[in-house]
Amino acid sequence: MTAPLLHLIAGARPNFMKLAPLVRALQADGRLRWRLIHTGQHHDSAMSGVFFDELGLPPPDVSLGCHGGSHAQLTARILQAYEPHVLADRPSACVVVGDVDSTLACALTARKLGVRVAHVEAGLRSGDMAMPEEINRRATDAISDWLFTTEPSATANLRREGHPDSRIHEVGHVMVDNLLYQHRQLAGAVHDDWPGQAERRAALAQAGRYGVVTLHRPSNVDDPAQLDALIRALATLSSQLPLLFPVHPRTRARMEAMSMSTLLTLPPSLHLLPPLPYQAFLALWSEAALVLTDSGGLQEETTALGVPCLTLRDTTERPITVAQGTNRLAGTDPARWLPMALAQLPALSPWSRSDAPGASSPRAGRPDEVKRPPLWDGASAQRIVEILGAALG
Repeated sequence: MTAPLLHLIAGARPNFMKLAPLVRALQADGRLRWRLIHTGQHHDSAMSGVFFDELGLPPPDVSLGCHGGSHAQLTARILQAYEPHVLADRPSACVVVGDVDSTLACALTARKLGVRVAHVEAGLRSGDMAMPEEINRRATDAISDWLFTTEPSATANLRREGHPDSRIHEVGHVMVDNLLYQHRQLAGAVHDDWPGQAERRAALAQAGRYGVVTLHRPSNVDDPAQLDALIRALATLSSQLPLLFPVHPRTRARMEAMSMSTLLTLPPSLHLLPPLPYQAFLALWSEAALVLTDSGGLQEETTALGVPCLTLRDTTERPITVAQGTNRLAGTDPARWLPMALAQLPALSPWSRSDAPGASSPRAGRPDEVKRPPLWDGASAQRIVEILGAALG
């Protein structure tokens, strides 16, 4: 008898990190077949290709080649491109992760063709319907058969919206599975020639500690005046805490369209970097004194490793990170978050002697000392595969 087939959907950079532990768990379990479908939403090497190599993902079984355009255009292209593969394979379930356009598009396609849908990272809510991701989350949850949640607030959101308990499974976080797995691989493997390492060493030599910045959301980067104010505030902060800023391609395009006067006057303590491969970026931020971000995933990852984080957004769909005390919701207004960051600097620990400039390995034992949310233990993917295997086998 042929084993049931899953379609695993990957579209954007965060999806790859969440699928990697699921692939490992499926390989170990053996009850289910799977095909990896890459929609192409993130398609260049910096945002996609390198992650398959670093995360241990096999090449996609199918590449749909859908990228660019508006949210409506991209969603429509994915719907159209994915449909023939559902019709040809007739999978037992379509597994979607996160909240990007690929998540919703493939869930819609599968469900309309009678294929059950499993949503990994279900139930997260920011309450901000201006965020495309919030719409994707709510719509995907509405048509999913399995709702795998990462934290109690997500489970409570789904119950409040009327989803039956039989569909809700609190399993922990597959992104944390991957983070802990990849962090173990870093021991003794940080290379001076990794992207960003020269800037890291310079920051350590300058101040003995540094911060990391990531920004890509429209609320921070689409309005030129907002982006200009944000960059100037980062420059001010960097005078006291050197900042390493891997710039998302979308953000870089917005910055290049700005007045050059802002960019030409940036201090050397604000290091603009290209997008980084997963391990190089992990080596960078896991050793940071402070992370400033508008990324949902990085809020969670910093919580998992106990790294202080300021979220430059007005809302968060991941309240457990705030409850744990590692993350503070600082807002998008630099007049608000810059004083918060400056006030936090005296409390940030300096580097120990073993982490002095020139050291190249992560701080030993740090992950074992962090108190994490329930079920953020590195075994979430196994729980998901066990549930799907029992239901479909």
